[in-house]
Amino acid sequence: MDVKIPEERVGVLVGPGGSMKHYIEEKTKTTIEIDSETGSISVSSAEDPLQALRVMDLVKAIGRGFSPERALIILDDDLVMLDVLDLSKITNTKSDMERIKGRIIGKDGRSREIMERLSGSKVSVFGKTVALLGYPEQIRVARTAIEMLLDGAPHGNVYSFLEKKHQELAKDELKDQGLL
Repeated sequence: MDVKIPEERVGVLVGPGGSMKHYIEEKTKTTIEIDSETGSISVSSAEDPLQALRVMDLVKAIGRGFSPERALIILDDDLVMLDVLDLSKITNTKSDMERIKGRIIGKDGRSREIMERLSGSKVSVFGKTVALLGYPEQIRVARTAIEMLLDGAPHGNVYSFLEKKHQELAKDELKDQGLL
């Protein structure tokens, strides 16, 4: 299985002296082959093809701007998933791309932090994409919030939506635990 990541992210995947690549290979019993010239990554597993798919998601997450430490949650829980939104499909100019990314990130990263805290997902804005890591319901909430921002909704309205969804998710979690 092959995936291509931006060349500037290959070093992040490899880590100092190859430490991150070796850590991932040991933890998952997979083999990762990297072409640092093209950014092409190949993952294989003799034991568990599904594990190779999880590692592919991990590689994609690192390629989309997540630090390896944040992306490693993909390996810890089978329900954690990666979702990538391609912003280039909704904008034509470089200035529009910067404006849209700025709305998602917010001043000093505040909007992104609020989105992460209230949705429970992790958010990375990198290149022409926004990547989300989390459980399906968390990703659905964060993606809706991002789409609201892309449609021009005021940040206050988006934060209100996130607060409401945060309370609903917390309530559902308590019900699942039998505490409500």
